[in-house]
Amino acid sequence: MPTPDPPGLDLAALPPRLGALQREIVECRRCPRLVAWRELVAREKRAAFRDEHYWGRPVAGFGDPKASILLLGLAPAAHGANRTGRIFTGDRSGDFLFAALHRAGLASQPTSTRADDGLRLAGAWIAAAVRCAPPANKPTPQERDDCLPWTAAELELLPNVRVILCLGALAWDAALRLRGTAGHAALRPRPRFGHGALTQPAAGPALLGCFHPSQQNTFTGRLTPTMIDEVLATARSIAPPIG
Repeated sequence: MPTPDPPGLDLAALPPRLGALQREIVECRRCPRLVAWRELVAREKRAAFRDEHYWGRPVAGFGDPKASILLLGLAPAAHGANRTGRIFTGDRSGDFLFAALHRAGLASQPTSTRADDGLRLAGAWIAAAVRCAPPANKPTPQERDDCLPWTAAELELLPNVRVILCLGALAWDAALRLRGTAGHAALRPRPRFGHGALTQPAAGPALLGCFHPSQQNTFTGRLTPTMIDEVLATARSIAPPIG
């Protein structure tokens, strides 16, 4: 049976190579542990979602193909994006993130609840360093390495990206490794992750750090709406949307 197109993505509206890449991503079975876990979760489901159909596949990137800002997270949540098929959709992290994107003028609405809810991004593209939901939300180093080429290929087809907004330390690490796949020199000394950390290399997109919008961070006040608004304002100042 053919794999369905990524939910909520109008592939016909994307540049042909980018649309074709999204179809390739959702067919990936490269990491046996991740394949087994994402499909197990999709079969067993959470009680609150027992009547829903889970996506249960790799999650493609989502957004504006003219994006000047790439938001990079770690991996889909087991009952969030692994359920809905759209990155950062269907969980509390996404609730916090999309509300901020809407305030920044980068999202057409403040909520992302399902893949066909009409949400559109303007000037931004969202992806994950690992495309399948991992057990305990912890992909192995090998799984991170195996998945990195998908993000590298996506970034190559998003020619207007000027800044990668890294949502968490592992996304920051992935963004630094992406430089190597693009043929850029490693940065020395290696930039350290932190909220608001910014590095603007001579070649390649700038890297901007933001604490991950997990409940652990947002419920404790480690990441507040004001803090993420300030980071998004910095990103927009570096990479204004393409008209």
